[in-house]
Order: sequence, then structure tokens, then C-alpha cells
Amino acid sequence: MTTDPVRVGVLSLHNSKETKAICNAVEGLGHEPVWLREENAAISVDDGDVSVEPAVDVIANRLLLSNTDQPAELLGLAATFERIRPMLNEPNAVLASIHKFATAATLADWNIRVPDALLALSNDRLNEDRERFGDVGVYKTAIGTHGGGTWKVDLTERVNPKVGNRQAFLQQLIDRDDEKHRDLRVYVVGDEIIGSMYRYAPEGDWRTNVALGGAVEDATDDMPEEAADTALYAAEVMGLDYAGVDLVEGYDGWYVLEVNPTAGFKGLFEATGTSPAPHIAKLAIETVNGEVDDDDVERIAGTLDDSRPSCAPKPKSRPSEQPVIGYIEEVVATGTSGSVQAFAKSDTGATRTSIDTSLAAEIGAGPIKSMTRVKSGSVKGGKARPVVDLVIGIGGNQHTVTASVEDRGHMDYPLLLGRDILSDYRVNVRKRADTDETERGESGEILEEEE
Repeated sequence: MTTDPVRVGVLSLHNSKETKAICNAVEGLGHEPVWLREENAAISVDDGDVSVEPAVDVIANRLLLSNTDQPAELLGLAATFERIRPMLNEPNAVLASIHKFATAATLADWNIRVPDALLALSNDRLNEDRERFGDVGVYKTAIGTHGGGTWKVDLTERVNPKVGNRQAFLQQLIDRDDEKHRDLRVYVVGDEIIGSMYRYAPEGDWRTNVALGGAVEDATDDMPEEAADTALYAAEVMGLDYAGVDLVEGYDGWYVLEVNPTAGFKGLFEATGTSPAPHIAKLAIETVNGEVDDDDVERIAGTLDDSRPSCAPKPKSRPSEQPVIGYIEEVVATGTSGSVQAFAKSDTGATRTSIDTSLAAEIGAGPIKSMTRVKSGSVKGGKARPVVDLVIGIGGNQHTVTASVEDRGHMDYPLLLGRDILSDYRVNVRKRADTDETERGESGEILEEEE
């Protein structure tokens, strides 16, 4: 064991609370956190010598791959660091884990119970066998996060093997009708369970994700032994050093749904009062023979310090430029049974994206998950409308949103883009995709006629 402070790099290009909590935990344990991100990270090969900037002894991989359009680029970046320094949650393990079908296939091959599932590359092959899942099944994109890209579908209707450019698959619905729908999240670090919680689906939904409003309940002390053993085994089989393992109970036992290498801390801390951050920090430090006081780990785990860490690099001199979206934009709307190109109107005053009833039916958006109240200037208290999952493609970007459904037949555009999408863009009100090309300048804006 070494008494020198260990330099723990946390590889994370985003500003997640979990990344900040791990950095703060490393410092709280008396070691040196290093936040590896765009502003400060570099790898140099100079006359055969390889160096990492800033200097680190070990790396905790917290790259979010499931919500990026180019996961291979980030995997390559992680693989580069991993070839030079010891890394927790190595890239190969993360790749298999973020791909939900690869996870299911791996676990099943190791005799871990998972729901029956089918991934097919052709439309015909996927649909010819869909009836084996019954009238209702689960339809998922292979890569997704926070419950996005997950639908409960009517399997009397055809589905597509892809949602946008992402592979999708069918899965058996595991549900016990005698209880409110819930699943079990078990957080594993190393060979230990840090805590577990039951997650309950919010009213009007069947998904239990905390990001979608699911309620949580501590399950650490009364978790069934079968579930605990299965979670530990699943994390080991997937080769992950830390993970949130999601399980659901069927009438014949526990099934693993997902093994998440970048699971959030918020819900677990809310339910259990325990933060995984110092446990991850401890594992990283001890990987390179650093010393950690277990009492300090327990003390720090009693809080979730996700404030800006002292090691955070200085912000860029100027913020990165957001892409521009037009007042009227041509987009691709995708549901479970098809995709359609359509014009959409940008409305920064709308919280939620909305879709015309007929278009929603055409692409198989949904099914209807819940009702939401949409405020209207003419209707006191707002109007109740159904909401559905929807994938909107804009240029090379895809956005999975929960959109409201309304009759827009009397309006010019079947889609309205709300702030759930527009927050990622700058809106140019002079740019209209529905204007003839001869009337537009190079950047797409409408040209003014000369007086």
C-alpha cells in the first residue's frame, strides 16, 4: 500500500451530478481528483513515450454513451485511456452493457434469467415471430437511457426493426398483475451491494425510471436473497466494476432487465440515504494500492455532495455554439411502426412537443401512456391531452421525447417542437424549410424582396 495521494481521473465530458460526487468523494478520502474532460484532457505520444494530461494514476469511466449519436467515438476515447492507465468500467464491458440486447444475450448465456427477446435485422423476420410474446410486449431501442426508447406495444400490429437509425427489439413483458408495477434497482460496486431500492411507476405509466417521475423505496435490508445474488452475478458476468442492476419479479422468480454502467445516484440516495460515490472512489484508489479509511467511506456515503468540485477545469473562454434550427424545420418523426418526414413549427413558448393525431397513428407513436394538462390561454386550467413517446430526427440528431397528441388538422403543420427539443438549439425565426429554394439564402433564411 502507498501513503501518497492517488490521482483518480474521472473520465466524463458532461456535467452530471454523479461525476461531481465521485470527484468530491475522492478528495474527501484524502486523495487527488482529476476531472478528465474536453477543456483539459490530452494524450501525447512523443518519441515512443505516452503521457496523459492531466497526470492520473487510475481512471473511473463515466462517459455517457447511451445518449450520444456517436458512441463509437467515445468508446475509442475510453479505449485509448484504458490502454495507458488502469480503468474501472473498461470500454468493452461498457459497450456490451449499454446495448440492451447484448446484455440480455450475455446474461442468458451465463444462465441468468432474462425476459425472452427477439432482435432481427429484417422487418419480416421480426414480425413473423412477434406473436410468441403475446398480444402485448415490450419494444425497445437497443441503446437508450432514462426510459427513452422503451414502449409497451400492441403486438397485433407490426413493428419495425429500427427506430430512426437505432436498432430495436421485442421483449417479453414481465408483470405481476396483483401489485402496482415496480422493479428493483441494485447498485453494485466491486463485489458488494451498496444499496437497493424498489422503483414504482408513476401514475399513467408503466416504466419505473426516476427520471420519469417514478417513486422509490429502500429495499436494502429486505431484498430477497435471490435478487441480491443475481445482481452481483450479473455485474460480474458483464465485467463491470460498478453498475446499477435492474431486476423485475415474475411469478417464477427474478429477471434481469438491464445492467447500467452509468446509473444515477439520486434515486438510490433518496431511498437509502447512501451514496455510491465514495465506494467507487475507494475501489479506484485501492486498484492502484492506495490507502482508504473505511470509516471515512461510510461517513461520506451519508451525504450526496454533487456540488462543483475543486478539480473542475476552468470553463471555455466562450460557450460552444449551439446548432441553429429554423422557425419551420423539416424533421423525421418515428414511432414503433414507421417514420415520416414532415414540417414542424418551432415554439419556444411550448414546454412539450406535440403531434397531430393522424400523424401519430400513421407512425405508431405511443401507445398512449398517460394524460397531461396542457395550458391554453382560452381554457382555464388547461386541456387534458394524451401523451406518447416519439423520436424526432433533426439533421444528424435524434431526440426521444414524450409528446402530447392533439388534432392539428386545422393547423398548417402536424408537429410543434417544444422546449424539450429546442433547448438544444438556437431558433432562427427567419429560417423556414417550407419556403422554395429560390427564395432562400445560403444559410436558409428567407430573402427580403427589394422595394
